[in-house]
Amino acid sequence: MVTLLPPFPALTHALPLLLLVVVQRGPPGVRGQNDTEPIVLEGKCLVVCDSTPAAEPSGGALGMSVRSGSGRVAFSAVRNTNHEPSEMSNRTMTIYFDQILVNMGSHFDPARSIFVAPRKGVYSFSFHVVKVYNRQTIQVSLVLNGWPVLSAFAGDQDVTREAATNAGLVLMERGDKTSLKLERGNLMGGWKYSTFSGFLVFPL
Repeated sequence: MVTLLPPFPALTHALPLLLLVVVQRGPPGVRGQNDTEPIVLEGKCLVVCDSTPAAEPSGGALGMSVRSGSGRVAFSAVRNTNHEPSEMSNRTMTIYFDQILVNMGSHFDPARSIFVAPRKGVYSFSFHVVKVYNRQTIQVSLVLNGWPVLSAFAGDQDVTREAATNAGLVLMERGDKTSLKLERGNLMGGWKYSTFSGFLVFPL
């Protein structure tokens, strides 16, 4: 008499587990995108992408990439001469700068002293505008598309040089323009040593 034995319980339960492990691990030699090891963060796989992708990042939660080169946006300009206000500056009241220290991405236009945002994001700006031998108060504003967003005053009557200074973060859309505008007073005598700087903090 032949007795048929039931399948081994241990093997029956272990086989699906073994297959699951094989499926999750994948075949040997499979690596993350661009031959980089995937990073496991709280149970999710974060792929380290190429540092110089050909296209803009998709913006997804896991579609992160480390950008360099074209992703860097910064400028810094100074007034190197005590140039009297020109006819153009008197007409537009724009404060012009004649020396560029940094212009990463070339988004600051030296001829017009205007910065154009290359992408939507949060930008940091600072300015330091010096009035020379001028006993009247000046007001300087950082203007965004023609509208003042940050202002500073200088009006001490007892000093020969004084600066209107301010700094802050500004949300900008792609193509938005910022510059410095003299809203009050004048800069007769020049504005040598004045500075205007900005950079992209992070894109949105």
